[in-house]
Amino acid sequence: MKISASELWAHCGRVLFDVRTPAEYARGHIPGALNLPLFSDEERAEVGTLYKQTSPEAALLRGLELVGPKMRALVEQARRLAPEGKVLVHCWRGGKRSESMAWLLRLAGFDARTLDGGYKAYRRHVLSEFERRRLKIIVLGGKTGCTKTALLHLLRARGEQVLDLEGLARHKGSAFGALGQPPQPMPEQFENDLFEAFRTLDPERPVWVENENRAIGRIFIPEAFWRQMKAAPLINIALPLERRIRNILADYGAFPREALAEAFRRIQKRLGGQNLQAALLALENGDLRRAVEIALTYYDKAYQHYLDKNQAPHILRLEFQDEPLEAIAEALRACARDHAEAFFPEPLESQTLPR
Repeated sequence: MKISASELWAHCGRVLFDVRTPAEYARGHIPGALNLPLFSDEERAEVGTLYKQTSPEAALLRGLELVGPKMRALVEQARRLAPEGKVLVHCWRGGKRSESMAWLLRLAGFDARTLDGGYKAYRRHVLSEFERRRLKIIVLGGKTGCTKTALLHLLRARGEQVLDLEGLARHKGSAFGALGQPPQPMPEQFENDLFEAFRTLDPERPVWVENENRAIGRIFIPEAFWRQMKAAPLINIALPLERRIRNILADYGAFPREALAEAFRRIQKRLGGQNLQAALLALENGDLRRAVEIALTYYDKAYQHYLDKNQAPHILRLEFQDEPLEAIAEALRACARDHAEAFFPEPLESQTLPR
């Protein structure tokens, strides 16, 4: 029996086996899927070459030759990973690899179904849902050091819907954003992970996201979701410079000086040679505060430039001094409630997104 991509989440009780190669799986996979590869990367390349250069029959025979000795190991691994025996199998297009694995597992007593159209159909579904499904997004903005990520976490703890784009991207967005972070996912995997969070959100309730460039490190926000962000109301918070500097020092002050220096070098063209040398000298002398001040000469100017160009339908500014983050989070919630009718005056389906 085949299951369509749109029905996938109705069958979440099944263990999902991705039988593509490890390289295909690493490039992008359905969140929660386990890799049970029929072929290694090298074997897949060999079979594919035979298919193109010799014949489909030659490729089939070589594939059988390669898989035959592995059949017992594949069944045993599947039993360990899915002891209850209910599985859903997929490959790239829902073709020979998934059908072969499902046949083998059924022979071994599994209740094995396949994903119609495979991973390719899942990807089409993901991208189409980003286009189709509209959310009541509120964008949280503010200059570097305004602790926007921490505020998002506080909003989530208070029951608000939040999409933490930087958390999903494993990057904080700036030249310093990779510090202390695990390796970023592949771009395709980021889209899959984002959709896994996106699909569970209630479209009738606001969804908070941080103001981002479309690029977060080396990955990109999907175009359809990016258009929704650009059309969303923006609430900017403003904190005193000294407080922002303290926040940045708390976040980045413990990193090795050479790692900080390398991040400064990445923005040399935008910072200017003189400012770069001054920042590097400050780091060498252990004057982290001075280095932060120099970095903010670029980041504050860049943020104001993008804010001046922002075409959001509503841009609000909330200014704070020494209020605790909990109080700022509550002020954000109150602002969203007070402006709900202005932010979302008509059904989402009738709104036109900018291109």
